[in-house]
Amino acid sequence: MAAFGRTFPALIRSSLTQTQRRLSAAAAHDEQAARTWKILSFVVALPGVAVCMANVFLKEQQHSHEQPEFTPYSHLRIRTKRFPWGDGNKTLFHNSHLNALPDGYEGHDE
Repeated sequence: MAAFGRTFPALIRSSLTQTQRRLSAAAAHDEQAARTWKILSFVVALPGVAVCMANVFLKEQQHSHEQPEFTPYSHLRIRTKRFPWGDGNKTLFHNSHLNALPDGYEGHDE
């Protein structure tokens, strides 16, 4: 038991020094990896986001903002039960300009 008491702290010390060496080597590798990801973020990711934003802006400029024509299809806008909010006829995220009710768009008498 006494021998174990003398060798155990030595094993712990040698284990800790090896761990510290591995961690310092890993830290040097992590610094290089962090630098690489930082460069990639500025060189690839930010221009990619800028190109996507420009694409969305240009597509939105070409997009028609007119209300689509209402066609009363029998299989669409079926209301078998009232919604539990509002007047019970509009969906939760209702857009009066784009989402038609069963009898047509709101505010239009056609």
